[in-house]
Amino acid sequence: MKLTDSLKTATLGLRHAKVRSVLTMLGIVIGIASVTLLMSVGRSAQEVIIGQVQDIGSNIIFIFPGATKGSRFSSPPSVQGVVIKTLLKGDVDAMKRELSVERVAPQAHGQARIVYENNDTLVTYIGTTGDFFPIRNFNAAQGVVFTNADNQSFTHTIVLGAVIAETLFENTDPIGKTVRLKNATFTVRGVLEKKGLGPMGVDNDTLVFIPLDVALKQLLGIDYYSVVTVQGKDDYAIEFVKERVTAVLRQNHKITDPDKDDFTIRTQEDALELLGSITSILTIFLTSIASISLIVGGIGIMNIMLVSVVERTREIGLRKAIGATNGDIMQQFLWEAIILTVLGGVVGIAVGFFFTVVLYIAVVNFAGIDWVFSFPPSAVGLAVLVSTGVGIAFGIYPARRAAMKNPIDALRYE
Repeated sequence: MKLTDSLKTATLGLRHAKVRSVLTMLGIVIGIASVTLLMSVGRSAQEVIIGQVQDIGSNIIFIFPGATKGSRFSSPPSVQGVVIKTLLKGDVDAMKRELSVERVAPQAHGQARIVYENNDTLVTYIGTTGDFFPIRNFNAAQGVVFTNADNQSFTHTIVLGAVIAETLFENTDPIGKTVRLKNATFTVRGVLEKKGLGPMGVDNDTLVFIPLDVALKQLLGIDYYSVVTVQGKDDYAIEFVKERVTAVLRQNHKITDPDKDDFTIRTQEDALELLGSITSILTIFLTSIASISLIVGGIGIMNIMLVSVVERTREIGLRKAIGATNGDIMQQFLWEAIILTVLGGVVGIAVGFFFTVVLYIAVVNFAGIDWVFSFPPSAVGLAVLVSTGVGIAFGIYPARRAAMKNPIDALRYE
């Protein structure tokens, strides 16, 4: 039997049982829609996260006290809450003298309640210098940020993250107002633009910033730093800057064995690679879960096709009696399964696209997240391949059962 004849016969067979055909397709539609939706969500999340990391600035490295053991993606001990005192003022001064370095911003972190009149909230405060803001692309939405001169003059000034400003001041203009942080009062100099999550998973909009020396001497009573952010010059590759900073710190700390470093350096590329790996694994995991519904849909197709073979036993016997071969019968039933799954795949792609659009609109308008719409072509290609594969895989057995029927027994079937 010619291919066109097989397709025509299979199509006629499906049209004569419309309800059964639609119910058979339903499992595939749900499976393909789930896979395409979750692949789109995973790609969107990846683009949002990577976009936020890229937004932290260019040619940036982060230096943490304490060495990292195990994987290069392991968190430094200081990030896990261990107090390590290996990053000092002498290290910052030495890095500032390095020719490949544009700016250096040491930071000291603490937590305290910030109070304005009857409003208060627990915040993480960061003591730093004026260089921090241009390094991290932190711009003021209201007022201005403080400068290195404010740090040197021990000025009690504070810059608020967007969320903290809304929490404390609601509809009041915060600029020039006085707030209390721990045991000191500060004048609000500025409010930052919304920045979202930072490279370490911290919400930048919930932070407040004060001059470094005020934080070290008055609020924390320490002389070491929690982290140092370094911006390399545009003329130098970030890996070269990283090597030079590493050499400076080893010289300062009198370290001759690289395995005994008492600091950890992370670049922007490290953060991008780590986050990209995490989101890719998450997407694969979610897609694998959604694929279970495809298997269920395939089993449903096989079962219904087996029922169809039984119901059409006399038809099979008649076709064989007038000359149809085992191959012709197998082709007919196999094409029926393939047509059902391919049509189910097309409908599933359309349904998945529809819900991706609905999700995007809901997230942007109701959740207030700067979401990215993404419907990757790979999702469409995978959906078509998988649906066709399911049709072939789960259609072969019923088709073979139909082809192997004895024509005399089939004609006698009641």
